[in-house]
Amino acid sequence: MNDSFTTGQMQERVDCYISQFKEGYFSPLSMMARMSEEVGELAREVNHHYGEKPKKSSEDEKSLEEELGDVLFVLSSFANSLDIDLSEAFDRSMTKIETRDKNRWTRKSERGKENE
Repeated sequence: MNDSFTTGQMQERVDCYISQFKEGYFSPLSMMARMSEEVGELAREVNHHYGEKPKKSSEDEKSLEEELGDVLFVLSSFANSLDIDLSEAFDRSMTKIETRDKNRWTRKSERGKENE
């Protein structure tokens, strides 16, 4: 099994899976609820691993990778249902961020100059 996918391949794989069922994709509002649910589960795992709330001994151990994978599945489903190419959406966002925030943070190459 290939363990490295482009966003296009992820979206295609999700579409192949969803397309085999009569129900198809959920509505945008349901997708948003699913996305919120999965991000909440990810937040819970992050809190268990890095926060102040340890997991109960009766709770199943889930990995951050598993939860991030669930978020990616729902995100891909959401994008597919709205005919959005995640690669294009990501490129637009990165271009915006790289332009808007290019001087917002201290660059690693500038750290040494601060002490001069």
